[in-house]
Amino acid sequence: MNKLTRNVFTMAISLALLGGPIAANAAVNVQCPGDNDGDAAWNTTTGKFKDDPPGSRKGPPINTKCMHLIAGDSFVVMPDGNPLYTFGFGDQTGTPPDQVIGDGILDAEWPGPTVELEEGDEFYLSLTNVGTVIRPDLFDPHTVHFHGFPNAASVFDGVPEVSVSINMGATLTYYYNIVEPGTYIYHCHVEATEHMEMGMLANLYVHPGQDVTGYDGDPNTIAGRKGGPGGGSAIGQPEGYTYNDNDGTTGWDVEKAIQVSSFDASFHDASVFVQPLPFAALEATYPQMNGRGYPDTVASGDLPAPTDNTVAVAGHDPGKITGIPGELLNNGTPTQMIDSAISVNAGDKLLLRLSNVSVDRFYTMTAQGLTMQIVGTGARQMRGVDGKNLYREVASVNYGGGETHDVLIDTTSVAPGTYFLYSTELHQLSNLTELDGGMITEIVVN
Repeated sequence: MNKLTRNVFTMAISLALLGGPIAANAAVNVQCPGDNDGDAAWNTTTGKFKDDPPGSRKGPPINTKCMHLIAGDSFVVMPDGNPLYTFGFGDQTGTPPDQVIGDGILDAEWPGPTVELEEGDEFYLSLTNVGTVIRPDLFDPHTVHFHGFPNAASVFDGVPEVSVSINMGATLTYYYNIVEPGTYIYHCHVEATEHMEMGMLANLYVHPGQDVTGYDGDPNTIAGRKGGPGGGSAIGQPEGYTYNDNDGTTGWDVEKAIQVSSFDASFHDASVFVQPLPFAALEATYPQMNGRGYPDTVASGDLPAPTDNTVAVAGHDPGKITGIPGELLNNGTPTQMIDSAISVNAGDKLLLRLSNVSVDRFYTMTAQGLTMQIVGTGARQMRGVDGKNLYREVASVNYGGGETHDVLIDTTSVAPGTYFLYSTELHQLSNLTELDGGMITEIVVN
């Protein structure tokens, strides 16, 4: 696909979505209490608000959170320089509704934007389908499936057979009453194997109410992240809790969400070049953590916007997508925002929010030299009906697609240095044919 052809595709789909002569007008309608202009940001001047000086009347209503995501396509770059075509979610919260589709084109992130919530929140999540500009022949609808969450109404579940899916140019606002803390994921559930393999996946987790209240009526147990005294200080008060444990055993000082996944380069290339998709031959050729393979896993900040590989990668010629070697993709917009680097101070408790969103395999993760304690799985604290904690100390965690685990690592008595969190299946420690990469990151104990 040369640059001219790609620009024609971009203009055509933009006209279709923005109400040009070849289609009816698109409608971006956002529902968000406290927002009166549809940008999913609060600007009302009445009601009771939080996190603002008295009398300011600016900010979100108490226990309300809104977010506006787009579903579309883009390109991302693998650690060996190979650009791959993806579908994904992008964050357009705060964008005026008449600009969302234009700004959202080629703005899909890998993985999607992290959703971080508090127990007791009312969460309004608007999803706008901006279409796939690189593949204008596709008219795929999309959804958000809040994986593992007990929805009050099936209409918000995101499974097409029992709920609504969002067509190109349309918006749906999902409503969730957040009542259960833990580690979840979200993903598109339309043609799930294809859309998830293509990148419609993201981290989602919920902090417990115990962060705010503490336990046993002791104000010294209020989490540091919510204004408690000390914040992981010598009195033993943590920065946060994983669950409402009522005994402090799920407390943590540093948390990190690590989502493991993989891309099949042949599958993604087949999609961009309009070829039959090789479902039966899916192979994890690019194992990743939070959408990156090592050493990009430990690179801080956004990765640069991908280019049409300026050097040959694994048999692919430079300029394989646009025909122009070195051509900037995504209009120069970065699409990989989340690193997996971890840094703690000796004595800290580290919470790893582990999730597996692979569509074809289990993974086994270990942190060599460190003891891992599983305190929750599937967004449920590991506790028996008699109230006894059923935490498990393990050397590794094996889990399949759709599973989540909350893992604590206590660095008390751990020597300062660099430790590695990685897949024990050593063939996953590569970037296609490039060795010393893939599913590995660093835990630095200072």
